[in-house]
Amino acid sequence: MALTKRSLVLGATAVAVTAVTVTNAGLHLSRGQAFFQESPKELIDEVWQLIDRTYVDATFNQTDWVAIREDYLGRSYGDRESAYEAIREMLEELNDPYTRFMDPGEFRDMQIDTSGELTGVGITITQDEESKDIVVVSPIEGTPASDAGIMSQDVIIRIDGESTEGMDTSDAVGLIRGTVGSSVVLTIRRGDEEIDFELERARIEIHPVRYSLENSPAGSIGFIRLTQFSANADDEMEEAIEALEEEGVQGFILDLRSNPGGLLDESISIARMWLDEGLIVSTVNRQGVSDTQSANGTALTDLPLVVLVDGGSASASEILSGALQDNDRAILVGTQTFGKGLVQSVRGLGDGSGIAITVAKYLTPDGRDINQEGISPNIVIELSEEERETLSMNQDQIGTLSDPQYVEALDALVGIIAQDGALPTAVTLP
Repeated sequence: MALTKRSLVLGATAVAVTAVTVTNAGLHLSRGQAFFQESPKELIDEVWQLIDRTYVDATFNQTDWVAIREDYLGRSYGDRESAYEAIREMLEELNDPYTRFMDPGEFRDMQIDTSGELTGVGITITQDEESKDIVVVSPIEGTPASDAGIMSQDVIIRIDGESTEGMDTSDAVGLIRGTVGSSVVLTIRRGDEEIDFELERARIEIHPVRYSLENSPAGSIGFIRLTQFSANADDEMEEAIEALEEEGVQGFILDLRSNPGGLLDESISIARMWLDEGLIVSTVNRQGVSDTQSANGTALTDLPLVVLVDGGSASASEILSGALQDNDRAILVGTQTFGKGLVQSVRGLGDGSGIAITVAKYLTPDGRDINQEGISPNIVIELSEEERETLSMNQDQIGTLSDPQYVEALDALVGIIAQDGALPTAVTLP
């Protein structure tokens, strides 16, 4: 995969979407592989140096990073796998599930994941920082996992009968991936219930945007559902907005529920389609604010906007929804978002492996730190377990009058339109 933009990728550690930034460092594979064979310690030290220079926390999460280097470089390594294992152990000292090493196969998979075409079952996963459970951030709409009824916040306790206790996300990804047409059984814990899902792996071409024209008491409404910030998301979003504008809609509902994130550039580009002016996001590394992104006067519409979010709306979704909320461009309806506010950089290493390093966090225009807190909607409406399961198993009902959160968003949008596009005075934006 060739990432043609700035290549920041935002999302929970995932089967389908990985949280990384890809650079060209160390991709001269033939020379690097030969060098690695001569001195595997050089690879370990290269990883240590990258962490030392770029990790977001200058205290390295209260570890003695210099002592760790001395420890691991003082050992002997007989082969590539032992060096890989040492790197993974070294990174565990940071207690950061998003900073991780990828062997060459895992690194290739990560690059495929952001290209808009996937092979797998179509779920995004993360590791809970406290319990260490493997948790589903969200299923990707229209994939085997989604069609089978796997839901956000499900806990994966076994993969083909193998317990996930003590397993990291990379190992889980390796077990879930496989040949197209083969099957994998995921055992899910949902509340007090354990459920087995047998899923057939598939090649999945993602079209992240779907849209429709809906009727309302205020006239025609444009409904746009964005499921992922993949490489084609901004083109498809532009097409959707322009097509609905031509139909004479009175306002828009943008659905970011169960959207686990994706490419940062896509979220900024899409934010600029809705915002004509204002700050979109600030990126903060350990030296302070390193980058800001703002609207640039290229908005495609100024019609009223309501955004749907939930606990599966992560990372790039939180950048977009936070920017629209802080700039008083939209009100948010649904439930608290996931709370993933860290930026990873992925560096290719000399032997074809790679490392993802947490290098920064991002803030909304009002300076809110998204990480762990998430974005709070203006109008909170929870779905019951029964309603969640019904929508999960009947996805054609999403964005219809059978979808309680959509109905609430529609009511809010009708109210805004009735006030000539002004946000309701009863709504207080944080």
